[in-house]
Amino acid sequence: MHVRMLDAAREGGQVARDGLYGLHWGDPESEPALVTIRDHWLLPHVRPEITALEIGPGGGRWTRYMLPVRRLYAVDHFPELLAELRGNFPQPHVVEIRNNGTDFPGVPPNSVDFVFSYGVFVHLEANTIRSYLDNLRAVIGPATQLVIHYSDKDKLAAQRNKGFSDNDPRRMRMMVEGAGYRILEEDTTSLDHSAIMRFTPA
Repeated sequence: MHVRMLDAAREGGQVARDGLYGLHWGDPESEPALVTIRDHWLLPHVRPEITALEIGPGGGRWTRYMLPVRRLYAVDHFPELLAELRGNFPQPHVVEIRNNGTDFPGVPPNSVDFVFSYGVFVHLEANTIRSYLDNLRAVIGPATQLVIHYSDKDKLAAQRNKGFSDNDPRRMRMMVEGAGYRILEEDTTSLDHSAIMRFTPA
């Protein structure tokens, strides 16, 4: 599905028009809800001394804000999407990781200080989310901050989107806490089809 969306955006001219794949879904520079995501959920955690990991960077609409970190792991299952990111941000400290679904090959144990994912978990079913949450434990430290954006089928816009997974804040809380994390904050109201959560190892 993700490669098909990339191809459709290229063929439809969105990539050429916007400059980055993904901006046709909203620009964090101008769309108010996404400006809030950028300023509250992402930028406060970006510091030059940390190692960060982004799951599903796409063309880099969020990655561009994470470039000031010491090292950034960009994780995706599809080489076409990693190539799209590389074309936009060929930075030596951005390390591409092609995973096998929900793992993090090549990421050293306990090395990641911050995890961010936007626009990916909205498409993932519960078993895949649980697997990601379990596998993240191997690469994060005891104080790592994780920010995950996910589908909220309590909302009509998510119900109408056939590509969104069957999830909501209650189920997401159960999965996150069941995997051994402690929820620090969440926003279930600002986005019309989804929600976002910040948590850390319990």
